[in-house]
Amino acid sequence: MRGLLWLLALFALAVGISLAARFNDGYLLLVVPPYRIEVALTLAIFLFFAAFVLLYALLHAIGLTLSLPNRVSAFRARRRREKAAASFHEAVRLLFEGRFTQALSKAAEAYTTGQSPGMAALIAARAAQRLREPEKEKEWLDRVSVGDRKLEPARLMLQAEIAIDRGQFQDATAALHDLQNLTGRHIAALRLELRAQQGCGNWQEVLRLARLLEKREALLPEPAQEIKTKAHQENIRQLQSDKSQLLDYLRQVPARERSPRLTYTSAEAFLEHGADDEAQRLIEKQLDTQWDSALVQLYGQVRGSDLTSCIARAEKWLPQHPDDARLLLTLGRLCVAQRLWGKAQIYLEASLSLHDQRAVRLELARLFERTERSDEAMPHYRAAAEQVA
Repeated sequence: MRGLLWLLALFALAVGISLAARFNDGYLLLVVPPYRIEVALTLAIFLFFAAFVLLYALLHAIGLTLSLPNRVSAFRARRRREKAAASFHEAVRLLFEGRFTQALSKAAEAYTTGQSPGMAALIAARAAQRLREPEKEKEWLDRVSVGDRKLEPARLMLQAEIAIDRGQFQDATAALHDLQNLTGRHIAALRLELRAQQGCGNWQEVLRLARLLEKREALLPEPAQEIKTKAHQENIRQLQSDKSQLLDYLRQVPARERSPRLTYTSAEAFLEHGADDEAQRLIEKQLDTQWDSALVQLYGQVRGSDLTSCIARAEKWLPQHPDDARLLLTLGRLCVAQRLWGKAQIYLEASLSLHDQRAVRLELARLFERTERSDEAMPHYRAAAEQVA
């Protein structure tokens, strides 16, 4: 519609000019001795306009001819930029597709042509990491922030991740420390640091990071609890040779971070140290809160100052857990330690009827030997040996 309107306007203009020319009787007189030239004014105007157009076209053609080398250079540069941009986009796509060899090649092309060289080097370093080529990883990492210091945090993050993948946890923590000095540590950096500190065995720092990530809702409660339990267990193993330090540490553990596994490790440490009474109290407190059969079985190894109270406590649990074979085994062991042979046999045979365990067979065999019933002990020894085989 717009083209049609322009065409109509041009026709109208042409009609207007022709009508004006018909009623124009003027002329133009040029005197160039010895010549006199008389030209109609309308024709003169037309000739002047045509001459102007021709002159403009000639000058424009000369200008285009003179600028042709620059225009060709600009065209080639534009083509190189377009090719470099295409290589860069291809590198990104190939990296996400998992085609790391091609991604590395395309990223190298983009870097060579100057298309976002820092980002291209970062992509190349990531591709080299996936290809397990350490020399190329280092080469490209060194190139990342040469032209753009804004990419230094990204380079440090990738460097830390590569170090963790290689098991170089100290190098990873050093890179993350440099990152903290630059920009602080965001959630992703804290997650990397958590892995690095786990690898270094800095369990107190692991606890701090796990609590921080859980508080920021960057770590689900179940994995966070698992990590914290592991850290507590390792700290307890390091302190198990010093009873007072171990007790101080356990008092500092928040109630929400206590678990049967943690209690098991703590009780084991006390038992190895000969602190059976502390182990007894610890297990009883945990079992009153949360039942755990493995912890109950460990309770049977306690030899505190008052085994009678241990037996009484375990018998109180029995009505609530009558089908727990480990509880019956524990009662049998405690009764054996108190030389209550009859009760011990009853509990051990009840445990065996629920679950045929090698530990129960051996306890029964030893019980029969201690009560001078070797003929009854031998079948249990044989059954225990068959379970090992």
